Amino acid sequence: MGSTCKVDDVDLRILEVLQENARLSTAEIARRIDLAASAVHERIRKMEARGVIQGYGVCVDPRAFSLELTAFLFIKSNDRLGDMNTAEELAKIPQVLEVHHIAGEDCFLLKVKAASNRDLGRLLREKLGAIPTVTSSRTTIVLETVKEAFALPLPDPEST
Repeated sequence: MGSTCKVDDVDLRILEVLQENARLSTAEIARRIDLAASAVHERIRKMEARGVIQGYGVCVDPRAFSLELTAFLFIKSNDRLGDMNTAEELAKIPQVLEVHHIAGEDCFLLKVKAASNRDLGRLLREKLGAIPTVTSSRTTIVLETVKEAFALPLPDPEST
Protein backbone atom coordinates (compact mmCIF):
# COMPACT_ATOMS: atom_id res chain seq x y z
CA MET A 1 0.00 0.00 0.00
CA GLY A 2 1.28 3.46 -0.83
CA SER A 3 1.77 6.32 1.60
CA THR A 4 -1.81 7.50 1.20
CA CYS A 5 -4.93 5.78 0.01
CA LYS A 6 -7.89 7.67 -1.31
CA VAL A 7 -10.97 7.23 0.82
CA ASP A 8 -14.08 9.35 0.56
CA ASP A 9 -16.54 10.45 3.25
CA VAL A 10 -18.60 7.26 2.94
CA ASP A 11 -15.50 5.07 3.32
CA LEU A 12 -14.52 7.08 6.40
CA ARG A 13 -17.95 6.53 7.96
CA ILE A 14 -17.69 2.79 7.25
CA LEU A 15 -14.19 2.68 8.78
CA GLU A 16 -15.40 4.54 11.90
CA VAL A 17 -18.13 1.95 12.44
CA LEU A 18 -15.77 -0.98 11.76
CA GLN A 19 -13.17 0.37 14.19
CA GLU A 20 -15.84 0.52 16.88
CA ASN A 21 -17.04 -3.03 16.19
CA ALA A 22 -15.72 -5.09 13.28
CA ARG A 23 -18.22 -7.86 14.01
CA LEU A 24 -21.20 -5.84 12.84
CA SER A 25 -23.00 -7.22 9.83
CA THR A 26 -22.86 -5.37 6.55
CA ALA A 27 -26.60 -4.72 6.94
CA GLU A 28 -26.07 -3.11 10.37
CA ILE A 29 -23.22 -0.93 9.07
CA ALA A 30 -25.45 0.09 6.15
CA ARG A 31 -28.26 1.00 8.55
CA ARG A 32 -25.95 3.11 10.70
CA ILE A 33 -24.60 5.15 7.77
CA ASP A 34 -27.84 5.15 5.73
CA LEU A 35 -26.56 3.28 2.67
CA ALA A 36 -27.56 0.08 0.88
CA ALA A 37 -25.97 -3.09 2.28
CA SER A 38 -24.70 -4.07 -1.17
CA ALA A 39 -22.91 -0.71 -1.51
CA VAL A 40 -21.32 -1.11 1.95
CA HIS A 41 -20.22 -4.65 1.11
CA GLU A 42 -18.62 -3.49 -2.16
CA ARG A 43 -16.84 -0.56 -0.49
CA ILE A 44 -15.45 -2.82 2.25
CA ARG A 45 -14.28 -5.32 -0.39
CA LYS A 46 -12.53 -2.53 -2.32
CA MET A 47 -10.86 -1.13 0.81
CA GLU A 48 -9.62 -4.64 1.65
CA ALA A 49 -8.27 -5.07 -1.90
CA ARG A 50 -6.46 -1.70 -1.74
CA GLY A 51 -4.99 -2.50 1.68
CA VAL A 52 -6.85 0.25 3.52
CA ILE A 53 -8.41 -2.50 5.65
CA GLN A 54 -5.55 -4.84 6.49
CA GLY A 55 -7.41 -7.36 8.62
CA TYR A 56 -9.75 -7.98 11.51
CA GLY A 57 -8.86 -9.04 15.01
CA VAL A 58 -9.94 -9.66 18.56
CA CYS A 59 -8.85 -7.52 21.48
CA VAL A 60 -8.02 -9.94 24.31
CA ASP A 61 -7.66 -8.77 27.90
CA PRO A 62 -4.06 -9.67 28.85
CA ARG A 63 -5.14 -10.10 32.49
CA ALA A 64 -7.17 -13.15 31.41
CA PHE A 65 -3.80 -14.84 30.78
CA SER A 66 -1.93 -13.26 33.71
CA LEU A 67 0.04 -10.99 31.37
CA GLU A 68 -0.30 -7.97 33.59
CA LEU A 69 3.16 -6.49 33.15
CA THR A 70 3.74 -4.18 30.20
CA ALA A 71 7.23 -2.93 29.42
CA PHE A 72 8.93 -0.94 26.70
CA LEU A 73 12.41 -2.05 25.71
CA PHE A 74 14.91 0.16 23.94
CA ILE A 75 17.29 -2.09 22.03
CA LYS A 76 20.68 -1.34 20.52
CA SER A 77 22.10 -3.66 17.88
CA ASN A 78 25.22 -3.83 15.79
CA ASP A 79 23.32 -4.42 12.53
CA ARG A 80 24.69 -2.76 9.45
CA LEU A 81 22.69 0.27 8.38
CA GLY A 82 19.47 -0.85 6.71
CA ASP A 83 19.82 -4.47 7.88
CA MET A 84 16.63 -5.67 9.55
CA ASN A 85 17.79 -9.12 10.75
CA THR A 86 17.61 -8.11 14.40
CA ALA A 87 14.12 -6.67 13.94
CA GLU A 88 12.97 -9.92 12.35
CA GLU A 89 14.42 -11.95 15.25
CA LEU A 90 12.82 -9.65 17.82
CA ALA A 91 9.46 -9.96 16.06
CA LYS A 92 9.56 -13.75 16.44
CA ILE A 93 9.41 -13.52 20.25
CA PRO A 94 5.78 -14.19 21.29
CA GLN A 95 5.80 -11.72 24.22
CA VAL A 96 6.87 -8.91 21.88
CA LEU A 97 3.72 -7.14 20.72
CA GLU A 98 5.35 -4.34 18.74
CA VAL A 99 8.74 -3.76 17.12
CA HIS A 100 9.59 -0.26 15.91
CA HIS A 101 12.81 0.67 14.11
CA ILE A 102 13.59 4.07 15.58
CA ALA A 103 15.92 7.00 15.04
CA GLY A 104 18.19 8.19 17.81
CA GLU A 105 20.56 6.51 20.25
CA ASP A 106 18.66 3.20 20.22
CA CYS A 107 17.80 1.06 17.20
CA PHE A 108 14.48 -0.53 18.17
CA LEU A 109 11.59 0.10 20.55
CA LEU A 110 9.62 -2.94 21.68
CA LYS A 111 6.37 -3.25 23.56
CA VAL A 112 6.24 -6.49 25.53
CA LYS A 113 3.81 -8.28 27.84
CA ALA A 114 4.91 -10.58 30.64
CA ALA A 115 3.35 -12.24 33.66
CA SER A 116 5.85 -10.87 36.18
CA ASN A 117 9.18 -9.17 36.68
CA ARG A 118 10.74 -12.64 36.83
CA ASP A 119 9.24 -13.53 33.43
CA LEU A 120 10.43 -10.23 32.00
CA GLY A 121 13.93 -10.97 33.31
CA ARG A 122 13.83 -14.41 31.70
CA LEU A 123 12.74 -12.85 28.41
CA LEU A 124 15.65 -10.43 28.55
CA ARG A 125 18.21 -13.11 29.40
CA GLU A 126 16.99 -16.04 27.33
CA LYS A 127 15.29 -14.48 24.32
CA LEU A 128 17.07 -11.17 23.79
CA GLY A 129 20.35 -12.60 25.04
CA ALA A 130 20.14 -15.30 22.35
CA ILE A 131 20.16 -12.70 19.54
CA PRO A 132 23.86 -12.10 18.80
CA THR A 133 23.34 -8.68 17.21
CA VAL A 134 21.63 -7.21 20.30
CA THR A 135 24.31 -5.24 22.13
CA SER A 136 22.27 -3.65 24.92
CA SER A 137 18.78 -2.94 26.18
CA ARG A 138 17.04 -0.49 28.47
CA THR A 139 13.70 -1.41 30.01
CA THR A 140 10.87 0.83 31.17
CA ILE A 141 8.10 -0.91 33.13
CA VAL A 142 4.59 0.48 32.87
CA LEU A 143 2.96 1.16 36.25
CA GLU A 144 -0.50 1.91 34.89
CA THR A 145 -1.95 2.26 31.40
CA VAL A 146 -4.14 5.34 31.09
CA LYS A 147 -4.93 4.96 27.39
CA GLU A 148 -4.23 2.24 24.89
CA ALA A 149 -6.02 2.68 21.59
CA PHE A 150 -6.11 0.43 18.58
CA ALA A 151 -8.40 2.53 16.37
CA LEU A 152 -6.78 5.18 14.21
CA PRO A 153 -7.93 8.78 14.53
CA LEU A 154 -9.71 9.17 11.20
CA PRO A 155 -10.44 12.56 9.66
CA ASP A 156 -13.95 13.90 10.15
CA PRO A 157 -15.93 12.97 7.01
CA GLU A 158 -17.39 16.50 6.83
CA SER A 159 -13.92 18.09 6.79
CA THR A 160 -12.50 16.08 3.86
